[in-house]
Amino acid sequence: MRKYGLELLIGFVPVLLLFLLFMGVNILPFLFLAVIGGAVYYTARGRGKLTALSNGKGRSEVGATKFSFEQIGGQERAKEELVEALDFLVKREQIAKLGIRPLKGILLAGPPGTGKTLLAKAAAHYTDSVYLAASGSEFVEMYVGVGAGRIRDLFKEARTKAKKAGKSSAVIFIDEIEVIGGKRDGGQHREYDQTLNQLLTEMDGIHANESPRILMIAATNRKEMLDSALLRPGRFDRHIVVDLPDKKGRLHILNIHAANKPIDESVNLERLAEQTYSFSGAQLESVMNEAAIYALREEHPVITERHLTMAIDKVMLGEKTDRETTKEERERVALHELGHAIMAEIVRPGSVSQVALSPRGGALGYVRHQPQQDQYLYTRQFLHGQIMIALAGAAAEEMFYGERSTGSRGDFDQAVNIVKTLVESGLTTLGIINESMMTPEKWADITKSILDELMEKTKQLLEEKRQVFTSSLKTLLDEETLDGEAFRAMLERHTAA
Repeated sequence: MRKYGLELLIGFVPVLLLFLLFMGVNILPFLFLAVIGGAVYYTARGRGKLTALSNGKGRSEVGATKFSFEQIGGQERAKEELVEALDFLVKREQIAKLGIRPLKGILLAGPPGTGKTLLAKAAAHYTDSVYLAASGSEFVEMYVGVGAGRIRDLFKEARTKAKKAGKSSAVIFIDEIEVIGGKRDGGQHREYDQTLNQLLTEMDGIHANESPRILMIAATNRKEMLDSALLRPGRFDRHIVVDLPDKKGRLHILNIHAANKPIDESVNLERLAEQTYSFSGAQLESVMNEAAIYALREEHPVITERHLTMAIDKVMLGEKTDRETTKEERERVALHELGHAIMAEIVRPGSVSQVALSPRGGALGYVRHQPQQDQYLYTRQFLHGQIMIALAGAAAEEMFYGERSTGSRGDFDQAVNIVKTLVESGLTTLGIINESMMTPEKWADITKSILDELMEKTKQLLEEKRQVFTSSLKTLLDEETLDGEAFRAMLERHTAA
């Protein structure tokens, strides 16, 4: 009965008011009291909810952490910088003699999945600190003052937890700091500004001689969005870039995640590290996990090279789909992908790892490339080669069908982005130019000029390899995949002929 009490009351009150009105009773006072009562009830309810929110419910982690720096791979430079900063907490007597001011905040900036959260956990373990973690989105609410209140409660809770645990320090970690620490535009007063102002105040309140000592660690993948007041010395004193791992770092990460898995003796993790260029630590962990899942599906006792290859494809492009294509579409897709592969071998010999015709993710086919070495600086010639590889699929379709298809859309987007890089790097006929000086008409002209010229060059080079298309097509249609070595052998055979 209690469960339906509110519904019964809501139904009874209108009937009672109608009855009193029918009897000639003035119901205005009753209506006035009902409005006031409802307002009081919902105000009290809202304050109760505000109090619950301001208490910091939903904080992701509170307490100690046993995660160490040895468990993090591929970030040796970032770990060295972080350990140096953390020594200000650990070696207090030494830094006091030298008159060094301990750091208040450390900002970890880098792409997603590179290990910023793991570094914060390891920092708490290294300094033997209480660890509190939260996300920037937890401080954003529709109620005014909630975010600022949560910031106050977070710092208060850190000090309380540290004292209760007998620790001399506490690490507060806020992920996605750009949510609350974004640049202030000087316009109307916003809830975000109150939260940021409170964070700045709390960081200013961190003193060298206090106990327990608070260290603020924040993570972001959009450092350019942060307010300058947050980034200045005295708040976030140390900015550490946590970037994508290089080949050595990728091998380290793969070895860490392979330690608890049965790996076949023939597997070469160094070769795998080469094939996973530009992969983040999270993606590399996913590769090893997906490879183990593939081995489980096949009831295989160990993880083989084939399982790892399939796992790389899945992480890059997604799982295989059940799309059924017509014979004509399969042939078009096969010729499209062969165009990419042949041009890649012309521009960068030995770079093709696999040509596949199986639908995966949003692609009907794909070519997986294998870079010879990590590269961070690109010349005009290299970028032109990349554009030609991107255009080669459409060029192959035009060679055999006389027209293109919608399958080249992603390739064209890639080519246009490379043209943008060329322009912004001063590698075009425009010379050194600022992006703000470019009008839409200028962008259109330079893009058309470069792409048209390279498309013609691509068609000429592919036309010389027409025999490779015809000989490789049947093999690719029958087997659905061509290994890089087998494809190169076929290409060399017809080139020699």
